[in-house]
Amino acid sequence: MQPYIRPTYPFSALVGQPRLKQALVLNAVNPRIGGVLIRGEKGTAKSTAVRALAHLLPLITVVADCPYSCPPDQLDRMCSSCRSRLQAGEELPLAQRPTRLVELPVSASEDRLVGSLDLEHALVEGQRRFEPGLLAQVNRGLLYVDEVNLLDDHLVDILLDAAAMGINTVEREGISVSHPARFILVGTMNPEEGELRPQLLDRFGLVVEIGGLKNVRERVDVIQRRMEYDADPEQFVQRWSSNEHNLTEEIAAAKKLLPQVQISEQDMAAVAMLSLELGVDGHRADLAILETARTHAALEGRTTISLEDIRVAAQLALPHRMRRQPFAEVRLDEQQLSDVLNKAAQERQRGNEETAGHEELKKA
Repeated sequence: MQPYIRPTYPFSALVGQPRLKQALVLNAVNPRIGGVLIRGEKGTAKSTAVRALAHLLPLITVVADCPYSCPPDQLDRMCSSCRSRLQAGEELPLAQRPTRLVELPVSASEDRLVGSLDLEHALVEGQRRFEPGLLAQVNRGLLYVDEVNLLDDHLVDILLDAAAMGINTVEREGISVSHPARFILVGTMNPEEGELRPQLLDRFGLVVEIGGLKNVRERVDVIQRRMEYDADPEQFVQRWSSNEHNLTEEIAAAKKLLPQVQISEQDMAAVAMLSLELGVDGHRADLAILETARTHAALEGRTTISLEDIRVAAQLALPHRMRRQPFAEVRLDEQQLSDVLNKAAQERQRGNEETAGHEELKKA
C-alpha cells in the first residue's frame, strides 16, 4: 500500500512576495540567469515557494535508461554514453517524466553531491565505474539548497561552478569523469544564522530579500489559505488548479520565445552605464541583468528588450553586488536607477534619430 503524499501547496496561492515569485519564475524560464538566493527571516514561505515552483515546470522527455536524464534530441547536451549510442545508430529508449526537485541536505558530503569513482574497480578491472551523485540526478531539474549559508563553502563553490558551466567533473587519482549538470539553482537562508562570503554571493544570478507581510489583509489571507489547505489539501489544490495551469502555460510559452529575444548594443550600453554609475565591480552583474532582462521580455511576449525589462532585472541582480562597508546594509537607490535609465533612454533616442538620418541620406 502506497503511503499518503500530501499535495504540494500551489505556487499561485502564495500571498504577497511579488519579487520572490518573479525571481523564481524568471529562473524557471531561463536557468542561464544563474539561480536565485532567497534571503529572509524564518516563516516567510521561502521553502514553500521553491517546492511549489517545481510543480509548475513542464514534463520533460529523457533517454529512459540514462542516469543523467539526457535530452534525446540535443546532441550537445548529452552525456558521452548517449552521444556514442546515438552516433552508432542505436535507437534510444524514451520516457516522459516530471521535472525533478532535488534537495541538498546541509550535511551532504562532496561524494554525495558530485558522485564517486570506484578506484579499486578501475585498478583491478581496468574500467571506470562511476556512482552518480545529486548533480547527476538533478540534471535538467531544480536543485534546492535550504540554509545554503550553513553549507560548507567548498560545496557551495562546486555547486556554483556546475550551475555556471552546465558540467560536473569528478577527478580522482588521474581518473576523470564528466557529465551534463544543467539545473535551476535555488538557495534559501536566514541572515540571522550567518552570511555567505561576498565571493559566493556574487555568483548567484539574482538575490531576493523578503520579510514578513506588514498588511493586515494579506496576513489574514495567509492564515485563511493555510487553514483551508490543512483542512482539505486535495480540494484546496483543485481550487487553484486553473491558476497553476495558466502559470505553467506562461512559463512554457516564454521558454519557447526566449531564443528569439534579441539583445542590442544599446541594451548592453544601458546595462554597462548602470553598473558603472552604481559602483558595481566585475562583469557578472552586466551579464546577469541582460540575461534576466531578455527573460522578462519573453514573459511579456516580446522579442526586444525595453528599459523596463532592464529596470526589473537590475532590481534583482544589482543590490548584492554593490560596494558596501562592513556590516552595512546596501539598498538599491531607486531614484538613481531611474536617472541612469532616463539617461540611457535619451542616448537610445539620439542613436535612433542618427540612424534614421543616415538612412534618409542613403535614399537621397
